[in-house]
Formats: sequence, C-alpha cells, structure tokens
Amino acid sequence: MASISRNLRRSLAPDRLPRLLLLSQHPREYVTAECHRPVVLHKRGPDILHDPWFNRGTAFSMTERDRLGLRGLLPPNVVCSQQQIDRFMLDLKRLQRYTKDGPSDTYPLAKWRILNRLHDRNETMYYKVLIDNIEEYAPIVYTPTVGLVCQNYSGLFRRPRGMYFSAEDRGEMMSMVYNWPADQVDMIVVTDGSRILGLGDLGVHGIGIAIGKLDLYVAAAGINPQRVLPVMIDVGTNNEKLLKDPLYLGLQEHRLEGDEYVSVIDEFMEAVFTRWPNVIVQFEDFQSKWAFRLLQRYRKTYRMFNDDVQGTAGVAIAGLLGAVRAQGRPMIDFPKQRIVVAGAGSAGIGVVNAASRTMARMLGNNEVAFESARSQFWIVDAHGLITEDREDIDPDARPFARRKSELAHQGLSEGASLVEVVKKVKPDVILGLSAVGGLFSKEVLEALKDSSSSRPAIFAMSNPTKNAECTPGEAFSILGEKVIFASGSPFHDVDLGDGKIGHSNQGNNMYLFPGIGLGTLLSGARVISDGMLQAAAERLASYMKEEEVLEGIIYPPISRIRDITKEVAAAVVREAVAEDLAEGYRDMDAHELARLSEEETIEYVKTNMWSPVYPTIIYKKD
Repeated sequence: MASISRNLRRSLAPDRLPRLLLLSQHPREYVTAECHRPVVLHKRGPDILHDPWFNRGTAFSMTERDRLGLRGLLPPNVVCSQQQIDRFMLDLKRLQRYTKDGPSDTYPLAKWRILNRLHDRNETMYYKVLIDNIEEYAPIVYTPTVGLVCQNYSGLFRRPRGMYFSAEDRGEMMSMVYNWPADQVDMIVVTDGSRILGLGDLGVHGIGIAIGKLDLYVAAAGINPQRVLPVMIDVGTNNEKLLKDPLYLGLQEHRLEGDEYVSVIDEFMEAVFTRWPNVIVQFEDFQSKWAFRLLQRYRKTYRMFNDDVQGTAGVAIAGLLGAVRAQGRPMIDFPKQRIVVAGAGSAGIGVVNAASRTMARMLGNNEVAFESARSQFWIVDAHGLITEDREDIDPDARPFARRKSELAHQGLSEGASLVEVVKKVKPDVILGLSAVGGLFSKEVLEALKDSSSSRPAIFAMSNPTKNAECTPGEAFSILGEKVIFASGSPFHDVDLGDGKIGHSNQGNNMYLFPGIGLGTLLSGARVISDGMLQAAAERLASYMKEEEVLEGIIYPPISRIRDITKEVAAAVVREAVAEDLAEGYRDMDAHELARLSEEETIEYVKTNMWSPVYPTIIYKKD
C-alpha cells in the first residue's frame, strides 16, 4: 500500500524516465552468480574431506583429486552430485525406520538425525536435499521438529555448530569472535534460549532454533552457508530440571537479570559488529520482557531485527490482508476488521502494533487514524480481556487496553473470558498467539458463528503443533466451509466432502524473514526500517492470485519458497532505496540500485542467491 504507491510514484517521476528507458535498451551486465564463485583453499588432502564446507566426497573429479591431494583417499569411481543424492535418499528412506533412539524418539526426529549427519559431512549436498524436498524437510529442520531437537539437544549434540557466548565470557567476547573461521559473516541468528517456541526456557539447548532458522536462510534466501553463524548467549536458565540435569551442557545457574543481562548482550553486539560491520543479526526466541527492550535498544544503531516481534507481525499482516481479499473485499477495507487477539506476549503485541500501524497508514496516518486503528483490537491474555482497569498492566499492552467508555455498550469488563469477548465483539478474525494448545475451544468456535463477517478467519499461530489454539479439522467441522484457517505449524487440508477442500494455510515466519534478511544484505541498508518490513508483508500479501485467495488459500505452498523470498527481498531492496537507507552491496552501489527497474531488481536478487552447486576449488599455499 504505502510503500507500493511510493515506489510507483518514484518510478514514474519525470527525471527517472530517461534512465529507465536507457536501462531497458541496455540491460545491466550482472556479475558471476553467487553459487559459481570459485573458492580458494589453503588446505589439502584429508583436511578437505573432514571439512563439510568443502567436502564433496566421491564427486571430486580425478583432476581435482590430483590437484588437491585426494587421489587414493576416495573410492576410484567418480559420481555426479545427483547420483550422490539418489544414494542418500535411498538410504534415508531405508534407515529412518531403524534410527529411532528408543520408544520416545519419533520418525521426524529420526529424519533429523540422518539429515544432521549429512550436514556434518557435506553441506552442499545437505542443502541440495533440503531445497529439492523443502515441503517434506522444512518441518524437520524447523518447526515443529526443531522443538523436539531443542528439548533433547544435550543427547543429540555430536559436533559444535555455531558459537556460544556465556556469562562467564564477559570481557572476552571481542577476542572470541575471531575464533570463528569465516572472515565474512552475512547472517547471525542469536537466542538466549529463554522462550523457545512455546516450550519455555530451554537454556543452551535453544541453539537448535538458531541452527534451524539459518538452514532456512540458506535454503529459502540463498545466503551462502559459509557466511551464516548460529549463536547462543548463555546467561543461565531458570528451568529447574536443567539446573539439576548432570548431562546439561550449559551454565547451571539462574539467569542473569537487569543491567548484568543487558551488559552481556551489549558486549556481544559490539563484538560481532566490530569484526563483521555489515552483518545482520536476527534475535530469536527471547522472552517478552527482553524482546521489545532489546529491539528498541539496538534497531537504530545496528542492522538487526527480532523475528518473533517483527517477522511474526509481518506474516500475520500478510495473512490478515489475504483474509480481507478472501472475503471478496479490497485490501483497503482492512481497517474495518474487528480482531480479537489471544496472547499478549512479544509475538501478540508485535502483531497488534504492526497491524494497527498498517490500518493507520490506510486511514491517513494521523492521530485520528491511529485512534481508529487501536479501537479494532481486543486483547485477551491469561487473565482475560485487558482493560485500563487492569493493575500492573504491561506497558507494551497499555495502548490497546479497552477503555471504560467503550466497555459499557459492549457489555464487557476487565478480565472477560475469550468466549465472552468473541460473543460480544462478533469479530471478523480471532488471532491466537498464546502458546496454549486448544485455547480456541468448541465454545469459542461456536461463538464465532455470529461473526459480523460472512467468512470469518481463524489464525491459530502458536508453535509447535501441540500449542496450536485449534486444528483445521476442529475449525471446519464447527464453522463449515466458509471459514478461513491459518496456523503457525503445518496441518493437512481437510476433506469437506463433495469434492470440497478446507484449506489449511501455514502462516509461517519462513515466508518473510529470509527475504527480509536477503533484501537488507543486498541493499546494504544501514538499519531495518518499519517501511522495509511493511514492504515485505505487502509483497507476501499480494503474491497469491485472486482465484487462489477466493478459494481460501492466503499463503503460498512452501514449495515456492525461493520464488517468494526472491520477490520479498526485491521489495525490501526497493523500499530501502526509496527511504534512502541503501548503501549498496559488492559492485552495486546505492546509485546503481536506484536505477534498477522492478524487474532488474528481481534479477539482481536472483543472481546473488547461492545455490547448492559444487564450486571450483583452487588450492593456494599459505
């Protein structure tokens, strides 16, 4: 909306037309694709075979084996990468049945074990398998299986992946970052393990979520896997079970709080941006009390964002805009939607803040517009409806607390239950970010039948699967075929009979955060602005075709994730240019970025996306 119209006006400005015509006649010559850049190594022989970044096993040609000192260290038959993958997939299908580690293990966790072993020995092949089978394996490397991985990480740990900074490393982090072997790092995902998915405080085990997110950065956004870094900041844990577990790998002491905690995060941020000034840091699964505070502390100084606050909000906004389209209305009608939100944590408040800003922009972006947007939300937490009568109200939720003057005619009061709120408000949308499985009970869903919309929307966004507020089966069985359903974790579509399908949309953050990161990287933006995040959400919202949306499909299939990410990243690049935040990337400076058309921007993004192709390896002595 705002960013789209701004870019349109900008592209049609009279002083730009001659340059656009010139570019259309003389398209830019792009540099070598990211995946085909040669790699210079200072190692030979077994050192290469033991390095998953560069090992390609039996795919090394005889020429390469001679050049790199590998002849005789591998079986004589040279196979192509596809033959390697075929052999791996055959083994995976055969072995996953036998790799369960006792009765508590699951087949998804068994698949994760097998994939992790491949990751340990050959990264290029691992990402080729992941990309080619993204619908099957995204739920393995990411939600929901990553939740099981984090819960069992001490027992699954085989080799270090990423970096660990602890409270005991205070004063040493600036030197520690130089222990990481990569001279260039583009993306860091960092967590303190305090709120992993909806599973609570998992301490140092939370690094599993950072690893999984970066796998998707590589698979979806084409970030070079040699330039990503998962990070765990271990400031202790308040999980009593872990504190008493002799096998726990983290600090067995209670979490730091207050200024001591902030000083650790400050030192980490200064260290990584000193060594890698252009890195992008994504904060992941920090508990609510720190998520907002750290975001506000760093976002105007560093290239960083919080996926739980901003990524979740963007995906939710895209879904909410899609729901308006699915109701047969234009997206400009979004400010008329009545939305009940279950959950007032970092994700819930992040969504409400972003959605209200989107509504306000559509209404004129003035004080009256913001007040009107605020009035469209009813937030319910564990204590019920949040009103201004609430004692010790969370400062982040306070702007959306319902006022006494509003409550009388609504027939509601402080602490009203979710069922009461749905009955009285008759919302167009109920949005769950509560981490409470089954919260949208039969009674809540029955109450939604009286919605003011002929096609109400249910967003059961909490992860992992067991924490979803309801299942699509429950929603469609009670509300019928007209309901729009989306969830954070994957569910199967529902067969409604007579050839009709109840579509289960996965409103997963992976639709946005890879494109936000890639677009920020390729634009060279100094910071990640609200406008850039809004442009990403708008592009995702407009990605689906009209006929798909009217069928109730508001999010695209995961199989199209690289194309989605390319489009989102291009929108982020163009918005960074429009806001004069872009500083360029490699040989493309800010002025050249500004001259690119929309199509050329998409091509620029595509060219800079890494693909899992074995590169040319050149040996050079130290």
